[in-house]
Amino acid sequence: MRPNRFMDFAVVPGLACLFMVSGCSSQKVDAVSNIAPAVTVEQVPDPNLIAVDKPERFPLVTATARAEVSELIANGSVAPDVSRTVPVNALSAGRVIDISARLGDDVQKGQLLLTINSADMAQAFSDYKKFQADEALAKTQAERAQLLSSHGALARKDLEVALESYEKAKVDTQTALDRIRILGGDPQRPSAVIEVRAPLSGTIVEQNVTAAAGVKSLDNSPNLFTIADLSQVWVICDVYENDLAQVHVGDRAQIELNAYPNRKFSGRITNIGKLLDPSTRSAKVRIELSNEHGLLRPNMFATVHFQSQGSQMRTVVPASAVLRLQDRDWVFVKGEGNQFHRREVHAGAVNSDGTEQVFSGLSAGEQVARDALLFDREAKKE
Repeated sequence: MRPNRFMDFAVVPGLACLFMVSGCSSQKVDAVSNIAPAVTVEQVPDPNLIAVDKPERFPLVTATARAEVSELIANGSVAPDVSRTVPVNALSAGRVIDISARLGDDVQKGQLLLTINSADMAQAFSDYKKFQADEALAKTQAERAQLLSSHGALARKDLEVALESYEKAKVDTQTALDRIRILGGDPQRPSAVIEVRAPLSGTIVEQNVTAAAGVKSLDNSPNLFTIADLSQVWVICDVYENDLAQVHVGDRAQIELNAYPNRKFSGRITNIGKLLDPSTRSAKVRIELSNEHGLLRPNMFATVHFQSQGSQMRTVVPASAVLRLQDRDWVFVKGEGNQFHRREVHAGAVNSDGTEQVFSGLSAGEQVARDALLFDREAKKE
């Protein structure tokens, strides 16, 4: 029993020392953790601040303010003036005998386009002759009735019947005559052949008939021809919803065509659509312009530059000073010493004199690198 008791007493002091060491160690860890570590602040360079070794290599220009006309660019196409476009139809069915004009031909008012052999016209002349005969008979009977009535040999009632029959016969004859003229026939030249002539001078822009083709009635057949007077045309373009506030009826528009890249045509806005296309969120804008020399042809692709009636003060710089990068516009503004600041701007259209409008991001009087593309390339090398 004694050895076991000795071991018990021997273990206790060892445990006490262990607890003391553990306590001291805990105090040291807590003391160290309460001391804040030193903070080091690193300066991050501004990516838009560019320093160059020889700034004199990059010529500078000064942004200026001047009155500018707001401009918007849209795509469109040439179309005939609807008010100067006339469909050509035959008012009776039949078969085409001959065609005297073709798609794209220039025709004059009254010019023969095609001839048709029409059963309707033959029936119209037949009715006209019958009504002429009935009218002649009714006239003779009316004159005889008047003669008999003047001698008291005919009752008043019978005279009135004879006169009324004569008036009805005249109405029938006139109706048959009008029908012949409506169908395109000539009462002085009885024939089943109809001559279809141009109702106005212009260009044939549509043709839906060929030789020996059957011509149907108007209810379900397309136009035989469509003639358009192209001395004045429309340019129809789409303007997006966000840009509609920049266009107004009466504003000027400059039209450029792919067929004539070095020539501009002038017109004015005459109509802005009241409805938006739900798929593109755009409205149709119509420009009317003269086409005296016939250079503008339907369906030509056009680029339209809209110009507002009034002017506003804008900041302008040479177009070469604006760098277009990733759908954003940038300029390099001269700073102190050899430093330049790359600054994002909202640039507009390029003017005819080579300057470009800057709506925001740059003020008049600030200096920028004249050739932004060259500056960007050379600065990256350094």
